Amino acid sequence: MNETLEFLVRHGAAVLFAAVFVEQMGIPLPAAPWLLTAGTLAATGRINWFVALSAATVGSLLADLIWFYLGRYGGNRVLNLLCRISLEPDSCVRRTQDLFTRYGMRGVVAAKFIPGLSTLAPPLAGSTGVSAPRFFFFDGLGSFLYAGCFILVGVLFSHQLEEVIAALASLGSGALGVVVGLVALYIGYKYYQRQRLLKELRMARITADELHQKLESGDSPIILDLRSHAELERDPSLIRGARHMTMEEVKLRQHEIPRDRDIILYCSCPNEVSSARMALLLHRNGIVRVRPLLGGIDAWRERNYPTERRVVGVTGLPGADSGIEEAHPQQ
Repeated sequence: MNETLEFLVRHGAAVLFAAVFVEQMGIPLPAAPWLLTAGTLAATGRINWFVALSAATVGSLLADLIWFYLGRYGGNRVLNLLCRISLEPDSCVRRTQDLFTRYGMRGVVAAKFIPGLSTLAPPLAGSTGVSAPRFFFFDGLGSFLYAGCFILVGVLFSHQLEEVIAALASLGSGALGVVVGLVALYIGYKYYQRQRLLKELRMARITADELHQKLESGDSPIILDLRSHAELERDPSLIRGARHMTMEEVKLRQHEIPRDRDIILYCSCPNEVSSARMALLLHRNGIVRVRPLLGGIDAWRERNYPTERRVVGVTGLPGADSGIEEAHPQQ
């Protein structure tokens, strides 16, 4: 461990740049321990705090700019890729969209401090057409605050952190093995969680073609759009005939859902995890004729099937006059 500290003292800027860059690129190797250690070393004057802060900020900003331009030119394909490799598939795009839609560029700053969202915010900003200078400013601010907060905590609690480092140093060469083992255990556990979740969600899905054929043949399934209110304000298009209800509203009003009709759920996450989770919940509560739409609303749009423009403030389920969705055809 002492060798590790000496290495950080000699190559602090490069180590911090690499640690934060790797983390912001989406690799599940947390940079916080390195930033905290840098703060501890800065408190004792062994490294320059300004150099450490600058290196970490630049590493974060560079990774985010890469994702920003990938999102600008790759759009949903990039988000789909991140959704597939994420260790937190259920927090994949939905929470990031809600944060970004509700708070705008302030959400990019806030996302830095929320695990699972910091990597998704830059490509989402790029795909929504935010200008590069505007993104550079807010993301630079977020990167500065993120790195600065951890380094500051390291400075303020340098004495306690020194005791932890000394305890690890007493383990000798085994300390590195302990750290590597803990990281491997964390990644393995998150991967297990992911696979278990995806296995649970492998229920019968309906494709956009199948749903369109149902509607054309005269079937009348209940179609529920599960996107948040903030996301729907940004993109008010619904599948024709769909009603909008958030996931929270569906949970509260599931007793109103008819049991004798097909229920189709969709969202905007590339892997439709949110709608699949809700379908699984409803199925467990006795609503068996429920299916998530494969690919969500993006798959419906790709087939150029008809959509409608939602009237803001009108939501609900069939059977309640005040809650029937009103919409204007777009296609």
